[in-house]
Amino acid sequence: MSEKSIPECPFSALAPSYLNRDDEFFMKLAYNNALKAWKMGEVPVGAVVEFEGGLIAQAHNMVESSKDPTAHAEILAITQAANKLGDWRLPGATLYVTKEPCPMCAGACIMSRLKRVVFGAPDPKMGFLGGAAKIHEIPSLNHRLEVSSPVLADECIALLKAFFSLKRSISSDKLS
Repeated sequence: MSEKSIPECPFSALAPSYLNRDDEFFMKLAYNNALKAWKMGEVPVGAVVEFEGGLIAQAHNMVESSKDPTAHAEILAITQAANKLGDWRLPGATLYVTKEPCPMCAGACIMSRLKRVVFGAPDPKMGFLGGAAKIHEIPSLNHRLEVSSPVLADECIALLKAFFSLKRSISSDKLS
C-alpha cells in the first residue's frame, strides 16, 4: 500500500487513568495501538495483553507492512505475551482487542489458553467470539474462554467506520 492512499487519522489517543486498571484502562491502551495501525495504513485494530494487573504485550495490525496475512494485532500480542512469560500457555492472561477476533484469532485465543478476551467493536460477519459464531462455546473444546464485550464499543466502531469510509473516498477520488 502506498503512503498516498493512507487517509489522515482524525482521532486522538485516549488517556487511560493509571489509578484504575480496569477493562476500560486496558481497552484504551489497545485503542491507542489501533491508532498506530491507522498511521501505518493498516486496518486500525489494536490489542494488549494483561497479566496479574500489568501490561505484558501490545500490538497492532501489521498485515500490509509485513505482507503476512497472520499479522493480526491479536496474534502479535499473544506471541509477545508468550515470549514474555516463557510459555505458550497464558491461563491467567486477558487479551483486550478493539475489534472482535476473526476465526484465526479466536482460535489462537483458545489455543493459547487465555483466561479472558475483552473486545470493543463487535463483528457480525467475521467475529468468532459472538458475532458470526461462538467458537469458544463449542462443547468439545478442552479450554473454556471467558468473553466480555463491549468495552469502548462506540469509540472502536467509530474508528473502524471512519478508516474504511476515508479509504473508499480516497479510492473513488483516484478513479475520478
